[in-house]
Amino acid sequence: MLQVCLNGPRGAGDGAAVPVSPGAMAESAAEAVAVGAQDVHAHPKSPCGQDTLSPRAVAATLEAIRSAVRVPVGVTTGAWAEPDPRARAARIREWTVLPDHASVNWHEPGAEEVAAALLDRGVDVEAGLWSGTDGPARFAASHLAPRVLRVLAEVTDRDPGTAEATARKLLDAIGTAHERPVLLHGEEGGAWPVLRLARRLGLATRIGLEDTLVLPDGQRAGSNAALVAAALGVGAGP
Repeated sequence: MLQVCLNGPRGAGDGAAVPVSPGAMAESAAEAVAVGAQDVHAHPKSPCGQDTLSPRAVAATLEAIRSAVRVPVGVTTGAWAEPDPRARAARIREWTVLPDHASVNWHEPGAEEVAAALLDRGVDVEAGLWSGTDGPARFAASHLAPRVLRVLAEVTDRDPGTAEATARKLLDAIGTAHERPVLLHGEEGGAWPVLRLARRLGLATRIGLEDTLVLPDGQRAGSNAALVAAALGVGAGP
């Protein structure tokens, strides 16, 4: 499975290709799905371009993207969008339009409370387990772990020379992941090496302007669709 991550915390300052408005996200998602993306991950934005869990922004984003694609659509619940975990869970309970799934970073304070709020509303949870954090250990001990949709194994090592080794250490730390499917991905300089590793291991992966702004050859990516097309054409070799 290949997921497209449309924008992440990035904004207009990262280039015109990064979709920020609901309409731009919908158009970008449609282009990415047309070339092979099977799932969409988006970060709804406030009017000033910041990540938000606002019910209005989440609804507008989901409605726009769903009008353009017929694949699962998920959103972030990152702590940077709402630092207080209780407020984060309260926001989720206020959502008027629900995503198919939402990512929860397990190393963040209140992760289980946020995940429980999603599950209570019938929203599938992607458990974000970041390298260099205690997320894998906390997930291993969590009573909610067997209920998540999948694990997002996120390699935060941006060095293309070491990201693959970091990814393998992260996978070792995750272990059986409570028998949940694993989606492995990297970011910035580590995005393409980790994607190749995921291909070799037969794991789901993702690509998009959240994770990298450049194609495998180092050229600036003009769209999420260009990154998806490149990912589908990338070999599994080094």
